[in-house]
Amino acid sequence: MSAAKKHRTGDHHSIVPRRVSFDWRETPLHWIPDEPTATHVINVLHLLLPAGERWFVKVFKEGLPLVTDPALRKDVKGFMGQEATHSVQHAYVLDHLADQRLDAEAYTRHVDFLFEKLLGEKPPFGVPIPVGEWLRFRLALIAAIEQFTAVLGNWVLHAEGLDRAGADEVMLDLLRWHGAEEVEHRAVAFDMYQHCGGTGLPRYARRIEGMAVVAPVLLWLWCWGASYLIRHDPQLAGRRRYSLREHNRAVARGLLPGWRELGSAIPRYFRRSYHPSQEGSLRKAVEYLAVSPAARAAAGAIGRAALL
Repeated sequence: MSAAKKHRTGDHHSIVPRRVSFDWRETPLHWIPDEPTATHVINVLHLLLPAGERWFVKVFKEGLPLVTDPALRKDVKGFMGQEATHSVQHAYVLDHLADQRLDAEAYTRHVDFLFEKLLGEKPPFGVPIPVGEWLRFRLALIAAIEQFTAVLGNWVLHAEGLDRAGADEVMLDLLRWHGAEEVEHRAVAFDMYQHCGGTGLPRYARRIEGMAVVAPVLLWLWCWGASYLIRHDPQLAGRRRYSLREHNRAVARGLLPGWRELGSAIPRYFRRSYHPSQEGSLRKAVEYLAVSPAARAAAGAIGRAALL
């Protein structure tokens, strides 16, 4: 039995979207006090995820008719619901940044172009790639991206340094709610690719190709995004630039994930026997979702609606 099949036929955890909401009115621009570099390195999530997670949902909609496994089909639908909610909530943070005179539109329009045009439903520039192969390539990209989101999700659930630094509670709840759901659905994109991506060596080779594309592009987008935010931060008034030294100092304080933690996710993914159910702690994710203020409020709203 495959690792994916074992994952879905064992003690399976249901994946359901939580219709959360957050109040950003009291969240400061530097939501990690006196740490603009750490704040903005994490803020890159808000630049990438609204467009990126909308794209996930579009690609999965294209692939959904190919899914013949009922359990995987249910997981995919739950994944799509969670990712759609993530996209909306991170877009609200972009609005909050703009309200504080940090407008990221000059950066996000490039992200929109990447996902909507370069990685859209049809290959860009009329490149003659068969429809099925183009879908498999994009599913491989999503599976590789989700490897990193699972690692980041697990990191933020354990990042006590953010609490010690006095990080804003609302932003922490957003990040940990999102991180918990990334751990919760960490295997779905991989299973979707394995199901739709063909068989044998070509399927494995395409999976490696997906990571080979994603890892350097994500690093580039992240460095560019952090540099953009720091350079345009109205409270810094151009006095500071992104600094690897400051980044590493924040890593040492537990405010950002370490380079080794992120980098080691790549060789794990390259193993032929690898399955993302090995990533992170589902128990920790479920525990956080049970106490998250936003997730509890969303569950309460559903319960009240059911009584009406």
